[in-house]
Parts: sequence; structure tokens; C-alpha cells
Amino acid sequence: MIDALNIADLSVSRGDRRLFHKLFLDVRAGEAVALTGGNGAGKTSLLRAIAGFIRPDGGQIDFVSNSVRLEADEARRQGLHLLGHLEGLKPARTALQELSFQCRYLGGNESQMAKAIEGFQLAPLLDLETRRLSAGQRRRLSLARLVSAPRPLWLLDEPLAPLDSVWRQRAGDQMQAHLAAGGMIIAAVHDPLPFAARAFDLGGFA
Repeated sequence: MIDALNIADLSVSRGDRRLFHKLFLDVRAGEAVALTGGNGAGKTSLLRAIAGFIRPDGGQIDFVSNSVRLEADEARRQGLHLLGHLEGLKPARTALQELSFQCRYLGGNESQMAKAIEGFQLAPLLDLETRRLSAGQRRRLSLARLVSAPRPLWLLDEPLAPLDSVWRQRAGDQMQAHLAAGGMIIAAVHDPLPFAARAFDLGGFA
């Protein structure tokens, strides 16, 4: 299981524009990092580079377990979740069908899915097609996938944006439970997370 992430001397560009250069970031089990910086600073690009969807211009991204560096592709396949701006839900599937599919695909089980349904209070929504859900309900369903198939590293892009104040706090409680179990979170944010997190400003790496 991934228990540390070490990023060293990382540089990423988009087109002809360099987003950040010589970036260093270490994250340990039980730690949350809130990525800050203005629009275009590279918050989303950093998450996607960690997840392996963007090839950096230079530098190193290492996933570590018990002080041993893991093979990166395998660590990504088995050890992280990426939740972006788009929910990635099939509109004609019911919430139950979507969550069940994602749980199986990502290696979860029925017990974990039941825990996710309870934690995000999805029971009244399970028979509804995802296209009929509100933005906040769709985000709750997407966050539930993280709980239904536990993986140590959560990469979250504005995870609380569509949620009201009550659900921001409840989602924050689920994130804190993940950290308490030894998980890690890196979240791109504009607004503060509803729990203590280490701020990391990308503005100084352009």
C-alpha cells in the first residue's frame, strides 16, 4: 500500500506555457494537502501528472511503501483515485447501477459499497437515473466511489464545489476518516477544506 508520495524537481507545461518548474512536494500517510493558486496555476495539471495522465517535462514522481519505491504504473492502477471536475457518470444508469459498476471495476466489495451508501446517504437516490440527480447529489455519488473501493491516495479537484454547507462538512468527515485510516489526500481547492490541511501554493513555481 502506498504510504508516501515524493515529488522532486517536477516541471509541467501546457502547450508553450510552463505551468510550474522545479516543484518539490512530499506527502505522508494521514496527511492532507490543499493545492492553492489562481486559475491556470496548474493545480489540475499537477493532479493529472501524479495520476499519470500528463507526462512531465522533467522531474520525478515516486510512490513509496515501507520506504521502498513502487513501480509507478502498478501503484497508480491499484493505489489511487482521481476525482476531477466531471463526474464521469453514465446518464442512463441508476445511481445504484453506477455505484455497483464502479465498485466492482475498482476492486471494492458489497460491504464497502454499503458503507459508502450509508456515509453519503444515497439510499433515497439509488433508483434514480444519474441524469436526474442534482449537481450536489452527483458529487456525493462520485465521492461514494472512493469509499466503496478504498485506495490510499485520493487526488481531488475542487471536490466540495457543488455541495451545500451541510454536505461539505459531511464529506469532510469522510475525508478525515480516510486520513485517520492512513490515507492521503491532495486536493485542488479555491475554498478551504473543512478540516486541517497543509496548504501548498503553486504560485511560486511558475
